[in-house]
Amino acid sequence: MTQLENAGSPQEKLPDSLSAFIEGIKVRLGTSTDIIYRFITLGTLSAVVIYIEGMADPQALMMAIHEDAGYFNALSEPQPEVCLKLLQERTLSLGKVGGITNYTEIETELLAGNSIVYINGNAQALSAGTEALKQRAVEDAVSQSVVRGPREGFTESLRENSALIRRRIQNPKLRVEQRKLGTQTQTNVAVMYIEGNADPEVLQELRRRLDEAKLDSVLESNYVEEMIQDRRYSPFPTVYNTERPDATASALLEGRIAILVEGTPFVLVVPALMVQFFQSSEDYYQRSDFASLVRLLRFFCFAVALLTPSFYIAITTFHQEMIPTTLLISLIGQREGIPFPAFLEAFIMEITFEILREAGIRLPKSIGQSVSIVGTLVIGQAAVDAGLVSAAMVIVVSITAIANFALPAFNVGISVRMLRFVLMVIAASFGLFGMIIALIILALHLCSLESMGIPYMTSFAPIRWQSQKDTFIRLSRRTMKKYFGQN
Repeated sequence: MTQLENAGSPQEKLPDSLSAFIEGIKVRLGTSTDIIYRFITLGTLSAVVIYIEGMADPQALMMAIHEDAGYFNALSEPQPEVCLKLLQERTLSLGKVGGITNYTEIETELLAGNSIVYINGNAQALSAGTEALKQRAVEDAVSQSVVRGPREGFTESLRENSALIRRRIQNPKLRVEQRKLGTQTQTNVAVMYIEGNADPEVLQELRRRLDEAKLDSVLESNYVEEMIQDRRYSPFPTVYNTERPDATASALLEGRIAILVEGTPFVLVVPALMVQFFQSSEDYYQRSDFASLVRLLRFFCFAVALLTPSFYIAITTFHQEMIPTTLLISLIGQREGIPFPAFLEAFIMEITFEILREAGIRLPKSIGQSVSIVGTLVIGQAAVDAGLVSAAMVIVVSITAIANFALPAFNVGISVRMLRFVLMVIAASFGLFGMIIALIILALHLCSLESMGIPYMTSFAPIRWQSQKDTFIRLSRRTMKKYFGQN
């Protein structure tokens, strides 16, 4: 079998002929027009520089070769091995230069944005680090904005994101382990932790889950999240995500582990605890007393967002005796002429609001907010005037929606939205008794959850008094040390 016939097989070693080398590249990568071949001469030897246009910037590489052209011309009998060594040691002053002996490495380096230098007569090539993808500038975190605190958010570049974290934690024990996931996308995924802070068992468990993750592609960190989360069918997230470098750095200092994925500004953090979804970066940039009040407010908003519609349905349908007489007369007056029961009334309004919220997200930013506000006001008022829903129900749904927005973690807000509908059905069927049983089942479910082997309700169940310094309230920094499991 000739070198050219063998060119498509895995791990095929490089030939010592320039034409066979080019044919081997074309067999593997095809004849794509964005793969650039620049033929050059080093003294009397023919050579080629290969790179992918748009992913690599070979300008510095070509200038270095051009500047040393006279040196290669002065060699009386240049040998390919000698020239390649001179290129590696003298000419190429780029940050990353390495030898390559097979086509698999050639593929990997080219697709990573590096350039390949091959000299005729030598069965080895050089890879030069010329990666030059244009990246979005570091901007404010859109989904986790704060009034006081850093204005930096992650970008889509894994290296930029790891640098943002390293800038905050200048600790020699900060470790980064990189691997590729996705058989087709070959996406870079990095695991960051501080040696000595991170639990070795949690780290080992994460490595095992990442090794076992069989993915065809990884285009966003949720692809990885779904593969490593503990309970796939639980409505509650067991992996925390953030686009704030300061929040990630804080998690690493607490002993957690961060997972960075190329191409997304959302970084995963494990293990995730329930209390973590009620904490915001801003809690630690404000006075502890104010931060404690705001955090208590978030827990209250969680209860309001979860229970208000179902509680309203239960007491207006089954437990009218619990309502003060004056308020009951007012509610009866409002519901006079309403053709639907309270459950259907609430269901219609909740669905309408979800549609408006989804439309507001998909519409262009300049008009999305206006459509949401105008749509909510107009449709709410029109529904009341038409006698389809009562004014009290509009107030209930509005308060519920606003309370949902007060939760700092978007994904736990989604959990609340899903559970709200389930509780509404239970309230319409069994009243407050059904709701109490449903809440007990929900509490048992939360206590059964784990994140990377760590109980999800750590600090609450079983209760740890030392951890209460940063759960419902945040005490002053003088009283706080490390968090979960390391008080």
